[in-house]
Amino acid sequence: MHLDWSILWSKIPLLAGGAVITLEITAISLFFGSLLGFVLAILRVAKVPVLEHLAKLYIVVMRGTPLLVQLFLIYFGLPSLGLDLGAWPSAIIGLSMNTGAYVSEIMRASILSINISQWEAGTMDSSYFETLVYIVLPQALKRMIPPLTNQFIITLKNSSLVSLLTIQELFRRGEQIIYSTFRAFEIYTGVAVMYLIMTSTLGALTEYLENRLEV
Repeated sequence: MHLDWSILWSKIPLLAGGAVITLEITAISLFFGSLLGFVLAILRVAKVPVLEHLAKLYIVVMRGTPLLVQLFLIYFGLPSLGLDLGAWPSAIIGLSMNTGAYVSEIMRASILSINISQWEAGTMDSSYFETLVYIVLPQALKRMIPPLTNQFIITLKNSSLVSLLTIQELFRRGEQIIYSTFRAFEIYTGVAVMYLIMTSTLGALTEYLENRLEV
């Protein structure tokens, strides 16, 4: 069967609409995931054993189980307990919780990478928390950017899994077009190119930020 790229061109607006939804889900999930990751990272370095162990347990569970299982547990599992969140909330919660676990480890490692002398000098005149916020975190932020960028790109690509929750994002729209046109190669190629454009743009923006901060 010959390739017919005209079908792809005619479906670009529909795919672009799905890409917008993908970006929306990713942006919201990254926002809440980063907040969660920050809280977990602080709990891991706060030297409060109970909180540290609880945060570590959460991270182990979220990183040790597949994201797809987590999404299905929220979307399909919770209704059996009387809690039906719907597709969008389930997708946001699932992606945010998963992303937060990975972001927390990136932040924790960056914080702990700061030389111990910085901690010692800060705690001579300030509290542990003040030293963390005003001295250590600004330095650690620069070191977080490269690995955080990689994690953000992973989250963007992982957002394709929410198509299984019936959300009309880029991948699901591509599949629906294939069901009606039977042009799998052309449509999947278009979907792949759109993901590549989004991830490359995110990478370029982060590289610019790294250069500005001289990471």
